Amino acid sequence: MFKKVLIVEDMDDINKGVKTELSELGITEIDQAQYCDDAYLKIKKAAKNQQPYELIISDLSFKADHREQKYVSGEALIEVLKREHPELKIITYSIEDRLQKIRMLINTYHVNAHVCKGRRGLKELSKAINAVYHDEQFLSPQIAKAISNKSKLEIEDYDIELVKQLSYGLSQDEISSYFKQKKISPNSLSSIEKHLNKLKIQFKASNAPHLVAIVKDLGLV
Repeated sequence: MFKKVLIVEDMDDINKGVKTELSELGITEIDQAQYCDDAYLKIKKAAKNQQPYELIISDLSFKADHREQKYVSGEALIEVLKREHPELKIITYSIEDRLQKIRMLINTYHVNAHVCKGRRGLKELSKAINAVYHDEQFLSPQIAKAISNKSKLEIEDYDIELVKQLSYGLSQDEISSYFKQKKISPNSLSSIEKHLNKLKIQFKASNAPHLVAIVKDLGLV
């Protein structure tokens, strides 16, 4: 089992719960950080002293206060850690359940597990720690089930941005202008109409508002 773990979480009660769960797993060296900047410094110092952390358990959202931070979110911290310490095992423990966000954490940042906070969160976190220790990936059941439904997730970043702008109330003409301004291609009105029709068929949506509702329910935007 892991011997040295860092918890990155700004809520005291959650910190205590995670620490208790780690202790029950027999992990003896448990450190905590309530700011991502502090976590980064702890990780760098531990590595420099040749006593590196083996596992990081981090939230994704941190409430801003009077302290100015370089790394304002767990996502920003994870990005730099995976670049500078690719061998470091990372579990995200968060209320975040949007599938597109989870897919990015897995595919782009290569986190080892994502656990959703909730009634069974700590029990699932315990399973995640065991899985990651054995070089296995872990996702909370509700996330794993949704992500495994590939037919509903065959949607490109372009399409997600398209539906996002649609959800803001923009017309197809306005989306075309926005895409041209942001240099997003294709950006012609006919291309946007074609992509929207494709998405409506794929998600069995009767119209654009219905499409937005379905995609939102899936957590893709």
